[in-house]
Amino acid sequence: MGASTGGDDRAVKVRVWGCRGSLASPGPETVRFGGQTSCVSVQLSDGSLLILDAGSGIRPLGMALGGDHPERIDVFITHLHTDHIEGLRFFDPIWDPSVELNVWGPPSPIRGLRSRIAPYFAPPFFPVHLRSIPSHPEFRDTPTRTWRIGSAAVTAQLVKHPGPTVGYRVEENGHALAYLPDHEPALGSDLSTVGTEWISGFALAEGSTVLLHDAQYTKAEYDERVGWGHSSTEDAVTFGRRAGAERLVLFHHDPLHTDTQLEGVLARAKELSASGPDEVELAREGMTFEL
Repeated sequence: MGASTGGDDRAVKVRVWGCRGSLASPGPETVRFGGQTSCVSVQLSDGSLLILDAGSGIRPLGMALGGDHPERIDVFITHLHTDHIEGLRFFDPIWDPSVELNVWGPPSPIRGLRSRIAPYFAPPFFPVHLRSIPSHPEFRDTPTRTWRIGSAAVTAQLVKHPGPTVGYRVEENGHALAYLPDHEPALGSDLSTVGTEWISGFALAEGSTVLLHDAQYTKAEYDERVGWGHSSTEDAVTFGRRAGAERLVLFHHDPLHTDTQLEGVLARAKELSASGPDEVELAREGMTFEL
């Protein structure tokens, strides 16, 4: 598994379209790592297109598809904070009546996924009602057990973050991508010593080939924001090591962190990762890799 350069047609191809957290922050100080909010595309070996989150990064993804939209697209929402759904309304295929668009998201004991997302597709937030969207997307709660989409097995589990939130694991041909962009596994525990059965998201990340994980805060920032639902660099690296991830990609960069500050975050992560994971890097827009 390495950087994608066209590569093996049978491989799972992954691309980061947005990795900023909380608020889009484009500009000259974020140009290297990018300012678009969370969105990752996963093209399976059978050609199926899976999309992890619908932050502002999903807009350029839709534009890159051009007019050649897949017959079916599955979008996996981790939670309904606006930085993870704000781009859905501007995703080109949602306006194509020939596309079968399935939107998966965390279950809620109060309301279904469609009714929770519908207000974002209605005045005063948006001029077009959800019922008028040409693709007529289907909204589905994530199952409690692993299910198959195309050539991959997909698993969703609830994780620690304010409001109903899930992380995802996508597996094919013995390789796994774990995606936990908004996650605070250290809340109320010491990740270095607590039993793995008590660590939020552990089963999703265990033995993963690539782990995309929240690392929004430095340790000093996290100490002032415990309970906000995000991780420090230290906790992200510890989580990746405990889970046995081969490659850790730090994700959900704070909107106030410049490229220079993020380079410092990466340097700190590499200091901490001497005993694993094998590779640690920062997510950046346009990053591609294969599983």
